[in-house]
Parts: sequence; structure tokens; C-alpha cells
Amino acid sequence: MKKAAVAGATGLVGRHIVKELINSRKYDEIHILTRRRTPFFKHPLVREHIVSFEELEGIGPVFEEINDIFVALGTTMKQAKSHEEFIKVDYTYSLKIAELAKEYGADTFTVVSATGANRESRFFYNRVKGTLEEALISLNLPSLHIFRPSLLIGERYEFRAGEKSAEWLSKPLSIFMKGPLDKYKPVKGSYVAASMYAVAQKESRGLHIYESPLIQRLGKVLKN
Repeated sequence: MKKAAVAGATGLVGRHIVKELINSRKYDEIHILTRRRTPFFKHPLVREHIVSFEELEGIGPVFEEINDIFVALGTTMKQAKSHEEFIKVDYTYSLKIAELAKEYGADTFTVVSATGANRESRFFYNRVKGTLEEALISLNLPSLHIFRPSLLIGERYEFRAGEKSAEWLSKPLSIFMKGPLDKYKPVKGSYVAASMYAVAQKESRGLHIYESPLIQRLGKVLKN
């Protein structure tokens, strides 16, 4: 049996990751790092850790004997209210967890990035995601899986008006998203979570990057 840790468990992808881990029966402990108690994970396998992401150094012992780490942290500019706060959530916190993963010898590190992630992008969101990817790669983790989904769709714990509007607009347009536009089709959060869980079960060393079309195909196979 294995042990897993999840950061971002209250988000769309994170909630589905926890469900995948619980249903798999391959983990005897699932550790959730969260800023507040979650109302939806009352299960004997789940261990909730109420943490300050500003002071992650103090939670190092949580990572002892953890095999697989899943990071699905993310925010929006509306929620963050500033570039600095956005960077904290989408870059700083994720990188610190990766550093702890390396320090304590986790087997796999799986993280949600985004389509178009590139530190040279003219778009702030994509620059942050791309900079995070480069920082994670530089750590030389034993097994690093980076997922680059397009617009995430599904029921969220916290309502995000901007993302919900984009979801409504993009759904009818998906039929026209072919060829080079295929990577911009919206993808279900449950597909991303199922794919992240699946790759963590394989003994694949080194760096692996999954673009949105592959996540779509893999997710459909796993969930249908």
C-alpha cells in the first residue's frame, strides 16, 4: 500500500484526485494540505492538515514516507487581487511543495499547469505557469508529470464567474476546434484527475508533459 499527498483538494481537479485515490484502494493514507477544513472528505483514509502555505517549511514531517504527491493549486486574478498574490498561489506554493517532495524522497510529483505555459509568453498567466514548469524541471525530481489542460470544466466548490462564462461560450464552439485548435477544447476536471492518478501508478522516471488533447483522450478512456 502507498501514501499520497494532495495540495489543492478543494479545487475542481483536486477534489476529483482525492476521489480517485480513495476509490483506487491502493493507498492506505491520503494526506490533504488545506487552509481550511473541507466539508466533503470524511473518510477513514483521509488525513487533513490545516496549514499556512506561507510557512510550508514547518510541515516537512507530513511528507515522510509519502509516495505520490499531487498538486492542483490555482487561483484567478479576481480572487488573488494582485499579481504578487497570484504568483504566490500558482508558483511559490507549488514550488515549495516540490522542494519538500525532493527533500523527503517522494516517488512521483504530478502537477496541473496549463495550455500555453511558457515563461516568455506575453500573457501573465502563461508566464507564471511556464516559470513554474522550468523551476520544477530544474529540481531533477525522480518522476515529474506536468499536465497542461485547456479550460477546465465541471462543478466547482467555489463559483468562478469568469471561468463559468468561458465554459458556456466554449462548449458550442468545441465542435469547430480541430487541428491546431484541438488543444484549446475545454476539458473536464475529472478527466485531468483520472489521468494524473493513472500516470502516478506507472514506474516512469524523468520528465513527462501531457498536453490537453492527450488528457482528453486518456480521460475519456479512463472515465467511460
